[in-house]
Amino acid sequence: MKKFIPILFICVLIFGYSAVGQDTLKTASNTDKIKTGWNFGILPAVSWDNDLGFQYGGLINLYHYGDGSRYPTYDHSIYMEASAYTRGSGIYRFMYDSDRLIRGIGLTVDVSYIPNQTYNFFGWNGYDAVYNHDWEDDSNKDDQYKTRVFYRYDNKMFRFKADLNGKLNRNFKWLGGIQWYNFEIGQVDVDKLNKGKDENDRLPSNQEQPGLFEKYMEWGLIPNDEASGGSLTMLKAGLMYDSRDNKPNPMQGIWSELAVEGAPEALGSINESYLKLCIIHRQYFTIVPNNLSFAARLAAQTTIAGHAPFYVQPLIITSMLRGATEEGLGGVRNLRGIPRNRVIGDGIAYANFELRWKFYRTRLFNQNLYFGLNTFLDAGQVFHKIDVKDKVESLDLPNETDYFDFGAESLHTSYGIGLRVAMNQNFIIAIDYGRATDKRDGTSGFYVGLNYLF
Repeated sequence: MKKFIPILFICVLIFGYSAVGQDTLKTASNTDKIKTGWNFGILPAVSWDNDLGFQYGGLINLYHYGDGSRYPTYDHSIYMEASAYTRGSGIYRFMYDSDRLIRGIGLTVDVSYIPNQTYNFFGWNGYDAVYNHDWEDDSNKDDQYKTRVFYRYDNKMFRFKADLNGKLNRNFKWLGGIQWYNFEIGQVDVDKLNKGKDENDRLPSNQEQPGLFEKYMEWGLIPNDEASGGSLTMLKAGLMYDSRDNKPNPMQGIWSELAVEGAPEALGSINESYLKLCIIHRQYFTIVPNNLSFAARLAAQTTIAGHAPFYVQPLIITSMLRGATEEGLGGVRNLRGIPRNRVIGDGIAYANFELRWKFYRTRLFNQNLYFGLNTFLDAGQVFHKIDVKDKVESLDLPNETDYFDFGAESLHTSYGIGLRVAMNQNFIIAIDYGRATDKRDGTSGFYVGLNYLF
């Protein structure tokens, strides 16, 4: 049985609304009508997951363009999302972004609660952790199949995130931020997922078939004081260089960041403070004015002091969330086609290359629309590993090679194609399909969300 079966792939009705003022007759250089006042886009979320159940809900993004003198730059953006699965998982999110609320300061505030009953966990250090897709594939219920949730655990995350920036000169900016996280972690609630299912489709209990999360706890690789989660406060400071001509989908310019982010022991429940360093360089090149561009992102982050709990290692440091989460490596935000969190380490590097083509422009319901196609290549690797080799070898496990292949880590790559539908250049529906190039990373991934990757 397929893991994910959409019953309504995408039902998109894009509504435009001007609550303050009307569209002017002035047109932009790319023939867009200048927008003023409030406009918004809506995207419903309706799907079916064999384990999580029926998904329902949606999202809305409101933009305020003021008098339109800065269009397509907005004065204020308000994003709200509420979607849930009938068996408990969901996304509940509010985000506000503006460079006008505080004079001379860019401000982004995000408040989210994201319960995930089947959060991906493949171990650490990329290929050093063996991923056996057959163990979770119930389409072939033979000796290989174990459980569909073998590489999963229950993760309920609450996040408060506030990022600020201010100009030092024309392109250089300072960065600052504070985040507060609370993680509640445990085994997958198999009994809850099994409710209402036929006997042949039920998942085995955690006692009958423990997953990788349970095995890592049994082996002592996940410390007892981290196994149930915890809370922590992260403080961030850094520098940004930003010469983009357009934030949602730049045609030219550079957007680079250098930041340090630390979590003091005194401001949370963690037992040891830690500090991470992050470097991100993004650059955009015009090939055909207004229509065709090439975009590249090169990035790395690593722990430079202390010990980061296992449950924060998937978090990617960034000054601006482009989706509900920024996690990986693997998944919709970085290595498309490779499972989320497949490539986790104390230090990771990743790269993304995209060719972006806006192939059709029109107006609908008095809104500016364009349709775009992307081709992409994604890559990533662990360069600073989480130290587990000595611990594992001391256990003398009889089936060690089923779970570990020490020294195997190398470059992970994927490629694919995507479609974009953009309203007023800011509300952008994103559909991507990516394929992994190595079977150790699974096969492929299909994603529906918002925004360009970077």
